[in-house]
Amino acid sequence: MSTDTGNIGAGPETVLKALLDSPAPAPQLSEIGRVEEVADGIAVVTGLERALSEELLRFECGVQGIVLDLEPGRLGVVLLGASDRVTVGESVMRTRKVVSTRVGPALLGRVVDAIGDPQDGKGPVKAEAERPVEAEAPRILDRMAISRPLATGLKAVDAAVPIGLGQRQLVIGDRQTGKTSLAVDAILNQKKTEVICIYCAIGQRGDAVAKVIGAIREGGMAARTIVLSAGDEGAAGLAYVAPYAALTMAEYFAHQGRDVLVVLDDLTHHARSYRELSLLLRRPPGREAFPGDIFYIHARLLERAGQFAQSAGGGSITVLPVVETQAENLSAYIPTNLISITDGQIYLSPRLVRKNQFPAVDLGVSVSRVGGKAQSKAFRSVAGNLRVTLSQFEELEDFARFGTRLDDATRARLVRGAAVRASLRQAERDPIPALEQLAVLVSAMDGQFDGLSEADTFTAMSTLRASAPRDLGPLADQIAHNQPLGEEARAQMAALGKQARQTLGKQDGANP
Repeated sequence: MSTDTGNIGAGPETVLKALLDSPAPAPQLSEIGRVEEVADGIAVVTGLERALSEELLRFECGVQGIVLDLEPGRLGVVLLGASDRVTVGESVMRTRKVVSTRVGPALLGRVVDAIGDPQDGKGPVKAEAERPVEAEAPRILDRMAISRPLATGLKAVDAAVPIGLGQRQLVIGDRQTGKTSLAVDAILNQKKTEVICIYCAIGQRGDAVAKVIGAIREGGMAARTIVLSAGDEGAAGLAYVAPYAALTMAEYFAHQGRDVLVVLDDLTHHARSYRELSLLLRRPPGREAFPGDIFYIHARLLERAGQFAQSAGGGSITVLPVVETQAENLSAYIPTNLISITDGQIYLSPRLVRKNQFPAVDLGVSVSRVGGKAQSKAFRSVAGNLRVTLSQFEELEDFARFGTRLDDATRARLVRGAAVRASLRQAERDPIPALEQLAVLVSAMDGQFDGLSEADTFTAMSTLRASAPRDLGPLADQIAHNQPLGEEARAQMAALGKQARQTLGKQDGANP
């Protein structure tokens, strides 16, 4: 109604004319549905005929949900909160938005959930923006060849199963074989680089996530790491959304030309949470009760990684998805799916764990289909002989178990192989610089550690690592500039290894 004071005391015709001449309010359409069923993590909603797939709905109690199933007369909704807060009969409203998460530098050093809400008690996150958790993978023309290495600080990985920036390298193995430890060590090794790290815990116990957070803080990487936690005590919907949210956070930095390392720990729990939600929504079960689109949920996730061209920001996203096997069964449904999607796998063997070989990387099964092209030339000159020596040793080791009489050449191969395998052992949370790695590996393959006990080998390696930065300093620049190791450089490393062994002998003589 017009506020003109001239209309005070006017006749009905004047008032009616003023109302007709005033601007009409914009129409507002509100669509309200109703909850028909509630189960653990899902709800069935009716009355929202125009709702779209993947749309975010808001329940009367405040819980949000994602439309996952579109069926005549009903919607299958995945809840992003506690299902016991939702009651049958309460109203549901459309938001006309898709589920989004917070992105930006403010998340660095924080522990958040899948939608960017803080979980560390340090107050609200002042995010720069919100981005949808689902996004299209970059086009082929927006990608570049992987050409730069990602150093993990692990001898067995950097030398034999190299990873390049932008690669998707699967970390696979049974329970308690060190999968999370390997991924965390790779994060800690980025302390002297500019790589941003995101650790995404999916369905993990709270104490396990707390240990990872503690290791990252002690390793000095907290300021450049985002921890995204969707624990087993939370909603299954948040566990389903979590890895997509982690990639969305990574894409923000990659579009600015930054390199990002994303650890997804682990996708076995992700697949199980999706199977749980699908079965509750009454989707037809297939192999191992997984729905038919189980391959697609991981394919569209991992395709978002890569080395991007300048047209797409020029950054890179390297992904280390973790998957759990049972009784070394690599041919199970989810592991085979992920092996076919990724660019290689690092297999951690329980047999090596029983031999106290950590990290328990089985080089016979592990492979990197891309990283070899990005591997530094210094490591490339060592990797070939390393694989051959270990593969021959493992075959002979199995053969020698039968008590067969061995000739001197075969016995020498066994001694050399045992020394090389021992040289790959590495303490947890102890990433090693490239120069020290190469000094140890070259010395081991040159025979400087042959015949030593396990304890003596560790002592000799520690002595060698301590002296390498001082005595092999010029070689560090050579390695940093991606130059191959010449015969002279290898001889210097072997000589330093020999000195470490001689020092060990002097110590034994002084302490009989």
